[in-house]
Amino acid sequence: MPVVDQQQNYKLLSLTESDGKTVMKFQRSIGSCDENDLPITNLPMKLIYAYGQNDNITYHSTRRGRKELNLLKYMPRVNPPNSSFFDITMVNFTVPAKQTHYHCKIMRAPTFDRKQHIYRIEPVITNFDLVHHLLLYRCPLTVTEPFEAECFTGVDRECMETVALWGVGGGAFEFPEVAGLPIGGNVGDFFYRLEVHYNNLNKSADRVDNTGLRFYYTSELRQHDAAVLMTGLAVAPGYAIPPKAKSFLTYGLCDTAYIPKVLETPHDLQVFSVMLHTHLAGRKVRVGHFRGGKQIDFLAVDENYDFEYQEVTNLGKTKTVKLGDKLLVECTYNTENRSTLTWGGLSTSDEMCLAFLFYYPAMNLSSCISLPNAATLISEMGANDTANWVNMMFMKTWNDMSINQYQQTLKRIDQLVVVTNSNNNGSHNKGTLPDLKVIPSAPCMSGCATKSLALLSLLLCLAVQWASL
Repeated sequence: MPVVDQQQNYKLLSLTESDGKTVMKFQRSIGSCDENDLPITNLPMKLIYAYGQNDNITYHSTRRGRKELNLLKYMPRVNPPNSSFFDITMVNFTVPAKQTHYHCKIMRAPTFDRKQHIYRIEPVITNFDLVHHLLLYRCPLTVTEPFEAECFTGVDRECMETVALWGVGGGAFEFPEVAGLPIGGNVGDFFYRLEVHYNNLNKSADRVDNTGLRFYYTSELRQHDAAVLMTGLAVAPGYAIPPKAKSFLTYGLCDTAYIPKVLETPHDLQVFSVMLHTHLAGRKVRVGHFRGGKQIDFLAVDENYDFEYQEVTNLGKTKTVKLGDKLLVECTYNTENRSTLTWGGLSTSDEMCLAFLFYYPAMNLSSCISLPNAATLISEMGANDTANWVNMMFMKTWNDMSINQYQQTLKRIDQLVVVTNSNNNGSHNKGTLPDLKVIPSAPCMSGCATKSLALLSLLLCLAVQWASL
């Protein structure tokens, strides 16, 4: 049983049961000044819950769940007038009997005479045990024909502007009332690429899948067109995470000063939501925000990253990223249970370090990512060429000292920073990684110490369909 907190800072307001639903309403100070309580901040937080089959308090077994919310500014579900939806999915696709498979399908979206705004995106998942994540990309106008095959084997590689995404454990995503994803009208007659990552651990055969996304749209246009920018560490085998590491850090740099090199009319980004993404070894993800050479904020933080729970989360307030600012995506990995190198790559057993930023007003921008300069890394580690470096990495004795030395080398050397627009025109530049620090929190003030600190009321609603006895 959980240990009872000696200092109770929660006050029960009501508790009701009706029609198979239990509704509990309680309140707690935003800052309780209790070392055993987490402060409620403007960053998304994970809520966990568990329930039993009756009023006896016993072990809940599998009757439990979790939800990531921004408690200070929850994004409510809306139903605007003149709305409808369409689906973009796979159609009767037979999943190959192999552990990792990326399947891509290029198709047209429904056409509209005038522009519409997408205001909500929901996953349509046929096989939850097989689908790891999926993305929808907008293709450049040079892509004019449908296509379906294993990803990265053909024209699908040209479609790289992220429009929507879903990760395992995630749910529906709601856009703020001031912005929506544009489709139809003057947006253009684009093709779209649906990419589904199947993680078939048991290598099951003859599994048919119709997974995809459902898009709710309205003709009542919002103030801004929204878009998605991929930032972080380039997904490539050019970096490796050593085994036996308790806490190994990698970094991806986005320097927005290079955006004008690929866009004629760039502007600041108003970031309102983010999705953080690593694979099985990931433990933490932080996105540092730098301006004028100094860290001014964390754009997003997840100190308890869970591979089984990946969701687009509302930041709670819109954060302005000015042209010239730098964003540093830091990922922390644990490979203590691994005996060989973990490479950057597509497989679930490989690793990624990405942050997808939802922002407005939209720009024709695809990605802003980086990778350690391979030539510098090879030279710094005393290798002659790539093959010699790879062999050195495999033969190296990895312990705390060698792991730390390698990590410091990756952090110190110059980075290749790549900014790409919607037409796949890229700007390649060199950059250095800034130091990411923890910004001190304000002094704690309990709810009883000041009237200006209002009590936060939380409504936790658990819908439980009781099994008939």
